[in-house]
Amino acid sequence: MTTPILTATKMLEGIWEGILTFPDQATDDQPEIEATYLGKTIQGVSLSRDNETGNWLVQVPVPVEAIRDGVHSFLIIDKASGEKLNSFTIIAGEAIEDDIRSEIELLRAELDMLKKAFRRHCAAIS
Repeated sequence: MTTPILTATKMLEGIWEGILTFPDQATDDQPEIEATYLGKTIQGVSLSRDNETGNWLVQVPVPVEAIRDGVHSFLIIDKASGEKLNSFTIIAGEAIEDDIRSEIELLRAELDMLKKAFRRHCAAIS
């Protein structure tokens, strides 16, 4: 079986949704996926087949305990291969605004450092 592709479509009323496709072949067998939060399996994940396209609609409910201050990440994996199919993050709370800005500033600084190192590397090769 080919590696499936899970594309996020929306988050509505506490349920994350995506479309699971198999690019090289259609499959009638229901795929086995798992969604986790803090390393624990999320209950209530559902798959339903779209008979017109052959794709699968994936719905992952956000656990109530994840709705609180901070950054909360969710992982969706293919149980057969163990590969990550997709992930999503929920961010909440007032204090998080400063955290995100500082993280972005740090990422920009690291990117600038990498760009300079890459340019030096390219100049040395030439």
